[in-house]
Amino acid sequence: MSESVVVTRRGAILTVTVNRPDKLNALDQDTLLALDAAFAEAAVADDVRVVVLTGAGPKAFVAGADIAQMTGLPALAGRDFGLVGQRLMRRIERMPKPVIAMINGYALGGGLELAMACHLRIAADTAKVGQPEINLGLIPGFGGTQRLLRLTGRAAALELCLLGEPIDAARAHQLGLVNRVVPAAELETATAQWAERLAASAPLALRAILDAVIVGGECGLDEGLEFESAQFGLMFASEDMREGTSAFLERRKPAFVGR
Repeated sequence: MSESVVVTRRGAILTVTVNRPDKLNALDQDTLLALDAAFAEAAVADDVRVVVLTGAGPKAFVAGADIAQMTGLPALAGRDFGLVGQRLMRRIERMPKPVIAMINGYALGGGLELAMACHLRIAADTAKVGQPEINLGLIPGFGGTQRLLRLTGRAAALELCLLGEPIDAARAHQLGLVNRVVPAAELETATAQWAERLAASAPLALRAILDAVIVGGECGLDEGLEFESAQFGLMFASEDMREGTSAFLERRKPAFVGR
């Protein structure tokens, strides 16, 4: 693993930290590849149930792509750089276990795109988010135009991309870009509470929900409903479904095992 990405474990919760605080955790190609490797490993690790993604230091989640690396790229290399970023975002989005973005500071450009690829987003009240690529003569290249459109709608997506002005966490929450905003001093505690709750949930059901929502967002209603019904039926073949329903009837806490 690259030094630009640090992976730590606490029980079933894996924390992936972008570790370039001197660069405000900007995403160069090595960091993108290291993140891709970390999430690939987490996806197949049976003892990992939840992933938390954050940035090192007090200032930034990820302040964007590494402009110093980008500035000298020719067109084809620029496209390839964008595809590396898009592959990472797609891997995160299609993870079979929940990914929480803990937004501790600036999430700009590629940083907001990284956060939007996660399934849940919790932000410090001091955080700022935005897609400022227009100010560099660029457009979002890691999926920003598409995920903003799907998360916030056309008007907000165009506002953020065309004006390029960062917004505060409260406005981001209003637009649906983040799920929750907490005081900066409470961010780690609040994120841990979410992660622990998810880690105690039924892994197969979590995966089915993630799949159903992602697939449903990319197809028509009838196809989405059909996919949901198939996933719903599959749960009846799991030990976790028997455990969950038995625990409910017996008025006890369920112990899910992921089978």
